[in-house]
Amino acid sequence: MSAEIPFSPVARTAVSLEYASLRHKGHCPLGMYVTPSTENLLVWDAVFFVHQGYYADAILKFRLLFPNEYPDRQPAVEFVTDIFHPLISQQDGSFSLSPRFRPWKPKEHHVFDVLHWIKASFKKHALDEIKEADCLNKEAFRLYHDSTSSFAALATQSSMLSQSSSALFDRDHPAKGGKGHHSLTFRQLKQEQIGALRSNLGLQQWDEDAL
Repeated sequence: MSAEIPFSPVARTAVSLEYASLRHKGHCPLGMYVTPSTENLLVWDAVFFVHQGYYADAILKFRLLFPNEYPDRQPAVEFVTDIFHPLISQQDGSFSLSPRFRPWKPKEHHVFDVLHWIKASFKKHALDEIKEADCLNKEAFRLYHDSTSSFAALATQSSMLSQSSSALFDRDHPAKGGKGHHSLTFRQLKQEQIGALRSNLGLQQWDEDAL
């Protein structure tokens, strides 16, 4: 990603306040971690750990990109991790906000609303209500309605792939679309490093003999 581009004082203030507001209870969804990019305040990097549903155990990197006209214009959401989902383009990872924000209302809608919609979109109740016109992956939409078992299998497969070493640790993987590396990186640890962390955190080694 190139060096930080100039942007309006209004956008800078709005984005800064939005990030500060994430510390409030309920603003940042459980299972999500968000940080501004070190290269551009208008780009936030995030990781979403999915805990249940078709995508259970998926580890999904995505980013929010704020336009220079923010908050009058909505941010864009792009998934860095490949995932089979009706609202996510398989070409560039773009995520459709249309089902929830049509139109975007700058005085009512905030980034925490966007984050909560992202989380909700991976749950069955949201998938049931999505319209095909809003989908960026028409194949996933049709499969969800025509063959739920096949959709579930592909969702599970993509969730498993999101946990793979190439998805988590390959530093070239996040450079989708030439937008640079993701700020939230994972590091593969050796067994002795894991043991040291367990000790520092006061965690006990799992004792299979006790089962």
